[in-house]
Amino acid sequence: MLRLPFYYGWIIVAVTFITMGIGVNARTSFSLFFSPIVDEFGWDRGITAGAFSVGFLVSALLSPLIGKLMDRSGPRVVMELGVVLMGAGLLLAPLTTQPWHLYVTIGCLVGAGSICLGYSGQSLFLPNWFVRRRGLAVGLAFAGVGIGSIIILPWVQFLIDKSGWRAASWAMGILVLVALIPLNLLLRKRPEDIGLQPDGDAAPTATTVAPPSNIVDPAWAATDWTLGLAVRTARFWWISLGYFCGLYVWYAVQVHQTKYLVEIGFSSTSAAWALGMVSLIGIPGQIALGYLSDRIGREWIWTVSSLGFAICFAALIALQFTPTLLLVYVMVIVQGFLGYGFTSIMGAVVAEIFQGKHFGTIFGTIGFTALAGGAAGPWVTGILHDIYGDYTLAFIIGIAMSALSAAAIWLASPGKIRAVAGRMDRIAKAA
Repeated sequence: MLRLPFYYGWIIVAVTFITMGIGVNARTSFSLFFSPIVDEFGWDRGITAGAFSVGFLVSALLSPLIGKLMDRSGPRVVMELGVVLMGAGLLLAPLTTQPWHLYVTIGCLVGAGSICLGYSGQSLFLPNWFVRRRGLAVGLAFAGVGIGSIIILPWVQFLIDKSGWRAASWAMGILVLVALIPLNLLLRKRPEDIGLQPDGDAAPTATTVAPPSNIVDPAWAATDWTLGLAVRTARFWWISLGYFCGLYVWYAVQVHQTKYLVEIGFSSTSAAWALGMVSLIGIPGQIALGYLSDRIGREWIWTVSSLGFAICFAALIALQFTPTLLLVYVMVIVQGFLGYGFTSIMGAVVAEIFQGKHFGTIFGTIGFTALAGGAAGPWVTGILHDIYGDYTLAFIIGIAMSALSAAAIWLASPGKIRAVAGRMDRIAKAA
């Protein structure tokens, strides 16, 4: 391969940035389709939101298989598969006349594509390219979601208002296929595949000093972790619980936020911009919290992000009684700047505990429970609204799930296996 004047890992970051900007927001656009679909067909919100939940269930079922495919074939195969599935789902969704049509297209096809193109799929290989700057690199890459949201979501809302949700879905499908098929051919699974080292470090030689180890628990780190061994550990299940609760609160808000804001008196344009601003504000949040996680540890950042969602739910409850722009700003800022920090460290937490050649399979299996949470959040929230007539109980449950998520990651304790760069001095002192 042609030698570049900079580390190829930053090419990987750039490709991921663009892929996430388009792919994740293509899935998020369902939140904008949700209201016109409900208005057009008159379906219950629980039934309509169920398409998004089915997508997460499909993603959850496929997650272990995608992890295995990543271990065997690498990111180019996984990403291109995701592009084709997502593009097909968006192009076919406008043919919807029955709920099951929506479940097949937006649910199954877009959901299956999103597991490849979204946070989970990118986390299967991106952490391989960085160690010292892992949180920062992932934060930068995933910040593409925010840039994409402020461009794509208002554009989608404009198309919906002008030509209807069907035209918007067709446009998104074409964008996914045309932009992402050629771009993802640049991906590689790990730096060693092209003769490089993580972080762009020089290859060690007999005369160079090896960089200091970040291993805190040598016995654990020396284990050749397979899926069978991992599932026998408490840490595996604590991560799974933490991720289930994290995605539950994330998507409970994301799917219902736009409809809720319109319902309590805000315009559809304002609600769409609020959704876009969450991801935009998430850009500095993801980068800053990713960088900070390299300094203070993943557990602290997961806690900060969980707190962001808890405050977000509290603000949403308050908006029901006092629908002011100030509370909308609070909700948007804490959800984006703090809550989106989850994405910067999801791959890092698992990599630092179960690093090895079977990492993709292990992460993909954990992704099953995580995505089950993403499926449960919108569905349970919609059902509770249909039963009680408002979102109050659903949002209170969201606060409790946020607290449980933070506690679970502390119990998993990735920092007790491998130290982040900012905590390396503790290993030196212990030695």
